[in-house]
Amino acid sequence: MITDQPASDDKAARRAVTVFPVLVLVAGAAGLVSPGTFTGWTSSVPYLLGTVMFCMGLTMTPLDFRGVAKRPWAVAIGLVAHYVIMPGLGWLIAHVLGLPPQLAAGVILVGCAPSGTASNVVTFLARGDVALSVSVATVSTVLAPLVTPPLTLLLAGAYLPVDAGSMMTDILKTVLLPVLGGLLVRLVAGKLVDRVLGLMPWLSSLAVAAIVAAVVAGSASAIKSAAVSVLIAVVLHNGFGLALGYGVGKATGLGRPASRAMAFEVGMQNSGLAASLATAHFSPLAALPAAVFSVWHNISGALVAAWLSHRSRQSRPAPAATGRALATTTAEEA
Repeated sequence: MITDQPASDDKAARRAVTVFPVLVLVAGAAGLVSPGTFTGWTSSVPYLLGTVMFCMGLTMTPLDFRGVAKRPWAVAIGLVAHYVIMPGLGWLIAHVLGLPPQLAAGVILVGCAPSGTASNVVTFLARGDVALSVSVATVSTVLAPLVTPPLTLLLAGAYLPVDAGSMMTDILKTVLLPVLGGLLVRLVAGKLVDRVLGLMPWLSSLAVAAIVAAVVAGSASAIKSAAVSVLIAVVLHNGFGLALGYGVGKATGLGRPASRAMAFEVGMQNSGLAASLATAHFSPLAALPAAVFSVWHNISGALVAAWLSHRSRQSRPAPAATGRALATTTAEEA
């Protein structure tokens, strides 16, 4: 059923997508100004990511998976577009810009990551198909242990050695198991979880901010020379991802709301996961693109959503928001 967006939900969503990138930006600046304060945090990055993914699991319900069964074709299009466009763009941009191996591998790894769950709330703000957005984000996360490592090996293996088996194990431990654990807790203690559900985005935000601070601190000495090239790579990666995602939705006849969801599901990444994997398997410098992406894709996503919402506000109402969309605003990374 189509209804107008509740004003309270819209306000909460806008507040979340505004506060989150500011918080991450402050954390990054702190890591750059005082790297010694955060360099010891590197070993905690996988645990911080596990916290984020556990929070994501707490916001999930069986309805998220039921949505996949209702529209398998649309979800399949979203998954294929996500895992083809973003990895391919990452490799192409790294190659065209002539990035050094560590940064090239980091950009590619960002592209190989699953959807960022902040895409759900940005889709809501853009008056897009929130149910489709949630379904694609959920399935792309569940499939990440099987898809991200071989894609990274295929595309980044020419730049740096990639241990796909070890990477798969890490994704299982830091992503899939915490998500399933959170889902199980939600099923067993749903009423208790509902009381604290509003805290999940903020807890996730703090964890992602801590990841960014650790990543930036670990490569603070090299950031000044690499900052411009990394920013250019991230802006191009995210921008083309949003545009091509929308184009795929239109080309496959999914309709305007679904095409808007596709834009954000393709163009927004789980950069928290990419930062964790890059730190563990490559180096803190390789995690720098993920840290920058974590800030930028939320800013660009909010701007594009505001523009799309303005275009359609007079022509049609938005799909009703789901509780998951607001609860997982920042349960990523970002």
